[in-house]
Formats: sequence, structure tokens, C-alpha cells
Amino acid sequence: MVVVGGGIAGLAAARAVLARRPDVDVTVLETAPCTGGKLRLGEVAGQPVDLGAEAMLTRRPEAVDLAREVGLGESLVHPLTTAAGIWTRAAVRPLPRTVMGVPSDLAGLRASGIVGRAGVPRARLERGFRHLDVSDDVAVGRLVARRLGREVRDRLVEPLLGGVYAGRSDVLSLQATVPQLVPAVAEHGSLLAAAAALGKASAARDREPVPVFAGINGGVGRLAAATEAAVVAAGGQVRCLMTVREISRGGAGFRLVTGPTVAPEVVEADAVVLATPAGPTARLLRAVAPRAAVDLGTVDYASMAIVTLALQPAETDGRLVGSGFLVPPVDGRVIKAATFSSRKWGWHPPYLLLIRCSVGRYGDEQQLQYDDSELVASALQDLRAAAGVQGGLVDAVVTRWGGALPQYTVGHVDRVRRIHEAVAAVPGLAVCGAAYDGLGLPACISSGVRAATQVTERLGGRETMPA
Repeated sequence: MVVVGGGIAGLAAARAVLARRPDVDVTVLETAPCTGGKLRLGEVAGQPVDLGAEAMLTRRPEAVDLAREVGLGESLVHPLTTAAGIWTRAAVRPLPRTVMGVPSDLAGLRASGIVGRAGVPRARLERGFRHLDVSDDVAVGRLVARRLGREVRDRLVEPLLGGVYAGRSDVLSLQATVPQLVPAVAEHGSLLAAAAALGKASAARDREPVPVFAGINGGVGRLAAATEAAVVAAGGQVRCLMTVREISRGGAGFRLVTGPTVAPEVVEADAVVLATPAGPTARLLRAVAPRAAVDLGTVDYASMAIVTLALQPAETDGRLVGSGFLVPPVDGRVIKAATFSSRKWGWHPPYLLLIRCSVGRYGDEQQLQYDDSELVASALQDLRAAAGVQGGLVDAVVTRWGGALPQYTVGHVDRVRRIHEAVAAVPGLAVCGAAYDGLGLPACISSGVRAATQVTERLGGRETMPA
């Protein structure tokens, strides 16, 4: 069988197939020079850093479990701090308790100063609104602005959703991006009441000894290399610089055309897992699952950049606190978020202040036209204004992620259901990755394992369940 795409979802799929069926020949075909996808390690000032994803949610076990299974268990670490802020109204203000920006405590919101004097009274007006029905999908931002006011949308929901999806809340789906709110709203009838109920449950979990996030000593990017090594050790093959241009049915399985048009290579496979972004997947599925291809073609992506800075750890004016901050687009800054990596993760050296800033979001990508030096200068300017960063610049790396983050727009859940149904109608075919059921590492790994389960049913012989 063949897995097309060597990101963490594709690698997880390949490993899961080999765990279930060690007798199967598994080949991963990756178009890039190396595997990993949005997991990427680099160096700044001689220190290893994550240039892509840098944390794993622990409330879903898939990523942490995979790290342990591929030999990284002793390297798992937890953040020294997760206290985050919002840079708005001329200060970095503590982030109050919210459910992806929907406040669960209006007193905490008022104390934070994130919204103006009229913001909390406007949000409180929702108590007089009619019972809220979210059985039909709706854009998160539009719903919040209507029920709680534009300030809550602009200064809380927008930066939080933008931090995860690099998207705009007025087009992102409630059902896909904040699914926990849907049943809570159905039970309690309003956004505020639903967020308050979810906030109580979250506060109880926060008192548990297991931290919410985990990292890996030396960088989360190590997970991709370790998973690839596990695939190869189990008998799988990984081939990079292999672009799949076409898939068709061939005999009892599939025929994949790879390589340049002047020198094509044909690969035969009993089963195929597509772990590629929505656009390439749509093109590859035109001949074998055209209905899925149509829906996949409507999934748009946002581009962004990560500016990773190494600074001298000079004294600040006391504003460099917590793990970082988010920035509402309404404030017109260049950076959308900043993470104080060397304060968040204990494995960074004390003699450098390492900070990563994100730039760009869907529909607001003008700054991505800047050259690298302009992005570095703009990030430094914003950091000095927001957090009093004074140390001199030692080194910087700009990592551009073109078309990196799928946008879960209104109707996404139904769209994904139709895609899965259309793909499932083709025996031996499965899809996985960030375009479907979640962007985080646990969700991507889970989708890869689920795809592996689907295709092993197609393969002949006896399945071996992993211990």
C-alpha cells in the first residue's frame, strides 16, 4: 500500500498499518525533500527550535502516546507557564477565562480591561435575548457579535481563533472550531450560560495534576523524525521528492503516476491513503472519487509566517511575563501573536531570550509581502512596544508557511462528512490530515490512525492487532 504525504498524519497512518499488518509493504511518498509537514526543526543562534508546531494538547492522548511509542517518552516536557495575555488598549492584559473567546466570567472580563466600559454591559444584555438555537451551523464571529457585541468578537474571539486557525471569525464555523459550545448552548440557551458551564468544567480539569500542554525536549519537530524511523524499522519505505501527479483505478487496486511528466514512474498499490492538503487531494481524487474532489476543492487555506528571534536577555521593564500574548487584528499590529519560548520551555538556554512571532492570517496577508528583514524589524518593533523587550538581536529566522492552515468555514462538518462518505465508497482508499477534523497534532495523528484502520480492511491476509 501507499501513503501519499509524509506529514505527521501520513507517518502515523503508515506506522498504524504496519502495527496492524506487519506483512504489508508500506511506502510513504512525500513531495518535499524531507518528511514532517508542519513539524519542522531549525536553529536560531545555534539552538534547536521549532519552526512549525511547538506544543501538543494532552487532553487528547494521541500525540503524547505516539511520542512514547516512538521512543520520545523520556523527552516529554511540560510548559513552565501557560499564562497568556492579549495586547490591546496599549497594554498586554491577562487573558480571562473564555471558551475560545466567549467569556465564561464577565467579572474577569471586566477586570482584564480588554474591552471598554460598554463591553461588559453589552455582553450582559444577552440574558434578555431569546433562547439560542445553533442546530444550523453559523459563523462564530457573526454569532458572538450579534449576541455579545462587537468588542467581545474583535478583542477576544478574533485573536483566539486567529491564533489557532489564522482565520477570520466571521467565516469560521461554530460547529467545526468550537464544537463544545454547540451541546452546551442547546442545554443552557445562551452563549454566556454555555461558556460559564464549560468554564466550571475546565477549571476543575485545571486543578488536575496533568498539564494541558506538552512539548518535547529539543523540539516537537523531533516527533516526525522519530515516527519516520519507526516506520522504516517496521519494514516501511519512505521516499522523498516524489510528487504523485495522478491516481486511477488499476486492476484490483490503484495506479499512481509520480515524477516529472517527461520521466513518469508508475506505482501500483492495493490501497492508498492520501495525507495531503485539500487542494492536491482534490486533484488526485478527480478520477476515483469525484464527489469528494468537488467538496475538497472548496476548502481554502491561510498563509502565515513565523519569525523566530534570539535576543540578548537584557533587563525589561517588567512587562515580559507569562508565555506570550495574542493581538486582535483591530489594533492594526504586524504580529498576530508572540510566544516567549525560552520562558515557556525549560530546555532553552538561559543566556538567550527566544521569542517566536506569527504574522498573517486569512484575508489579511499584506505583511507577508515584506522581505525577511522587514518582518524581523516589524516584529522587534511590536515586541518592544508590547513587552518592553530591550535586548539586542543575536539571530533571526523567518519561516514562511504558504497555504498552511485549512479554513473551517461554515458548513465544514457537513462537508467533511460528505467527503468521508464519498471516499469510503471506494474500497482501499482513505484520506487524513488537518483538512478534516482538527488542526492540532492529536487530531491529525488520530485521522491518520483512522485512515489506516479503513484501508487494512481492504488488504488481504490476517490483521494483527497491536498490543
